[in-house]
Amino acid sequence: MARTVEELEQEIRALSDDERNHLLRDLVADLDGESDPGVERAWLEEAQRRYKELKDGVVESIPAEEVFKSARDHLKK
Repeated sequence: MARTVEELEQEIRALSDDERNHLLRDLVADLDGESDPGVERAWLEEAQRRYKELKDGVVESIPAEEVFKSARDHLKK
């Protein structure tokens, strides 16, 4: 007889933190599917472009505290 989701959940919760983290990473990786080398390349190019803009003074960085405060304020509206 197949186990219920509740039974599986109980078994998973009985695992150590490391075992649960490993299981979770594997399951998420399965859901994500195969990685696309084109996407990886595009993200790398975007990161390099943004770094160059910062380095060349084309754009200014915003402290993380300001970004998160702005996001929280926006979500409260």
